[in-house]
Amino acid sequence: MAEIRVAIVGVGNSASALIQGVEYYKNAKEDETVSGLMHVNFGGYHVRDIRFVAAFDVDKNKIGRDLAEAIFTKPNCCAKFADVPPLGVKVQPGPVLDGVAKHMREPFNVYSENEVKPADVASVLKDSKAEILINYLPVGSHHATRFYAQAALDAGCAFINCIPEFIASDSEWSRKFKERGLPVAGDDIKSQLGATILHRSLVRLCVDRGVIVDETYQLNLGGDTDFLNMTVEERLKTKRISKTEAVKSLVPYDLPTRIGPSDYVPFLGNKKICYIWLKGRKFGDRPITITVKLEVEDSPNSAGVVIDVIRAVKLALDRKIAGPLISISSYAFKHPPIQVPDPIAKEWVEEYIKGKRER
Repeated sequence: MAEIRVAIVGVGNSASALIQGVEYYKNAKEDETVSGLMHVNFGGYHVRDIRFVAAFDVDKNKIGRDLAEAIFTKPNCCAKFADVPPLGVKVQPGPVLDGVAKHMREPFNVYSENEVKPADVASVLKDSKAEILINYLPVGSHHATRFYAQAALDAGCAFINCIPEFIASDSEWSRKFKERGLPVAGDDIKSQLGATILHRSLVRLCVDRGVIVDETYQLNLGGDTDFLNMTVEERLKTKRISKTEAVKSLVPYDLPTRIGPSDYVPFLGNKKICYIWLKGRKFGDRPITITVKLEVEDSPNSAGVVIDVIRAVKLALDRKIAGPLISISSYAFKHPPIQVPDPIAKEWVEEYIKGKRER
């Protein structure tokens, strides 16, 4: 199959895990079951068919470096699990916009626009022949996300929105991509086995078994720049909406829910610790309480999911499918255009791979 030409905005820990993952699985056998991927061969595309052709960041220590070097540049702290050879892709200076909160300018080593001119993003995408642009901007990047979504439209690129800004799930932006003949997938990536998917599974189990859930909460701790960024409540607003709706959408009645806050604990690094608590009633209205602690390396937890999304989007490009991709978005994202239980979403994706489902 042809290569899949991918551009990335935000060369942080998530990008590091994704790029390492492509290298890590490049020689995986197609009939092999591997950790973190739906399929090694996804609709005819192997993991090694993914090629990174452009990247954008605001960190002056990453700008100008080869992408393979930039992903291991501080403040990135994703564990190194693959040796990535030079990719021949220099990180370009992206516009700052609202992608950087005031308290993050120093941690992100933001370049001075008096010294460095931001790249013309749409032109770079065109010149690199990028087919797909992945949004890994920090949480709370409202205007910056829309800037890059528009740049993708202008350049003729599909768009994968991995953060909790609503593009694929927004009717106006969905219309723009459909009219331009381009697919869009999102919003807010789910991890392979993270806080949201675990919380959804517990709530769904209760609903399926007839347990009435009265209250539930989810608390998260982490030590990377993602968690430092979210210490300001205004950056956290859409994240809270996305994670809360992902859980509440499975319950056919009003459920008091609290997702967050996200707390920053520097020495945790890229480790994420999640606490989930659930109180309900079983037969005879007798009480039941569930308490769970989940501890994971945060960034690699979503990288395999993104690899599957990339290949699903490439299939949409091949099949000339435009607009929001319902199946892969419902499976892989917290705030998709349509919320369904995860087993149904997985079945939809399998049908989509086989061409039995349009989108």
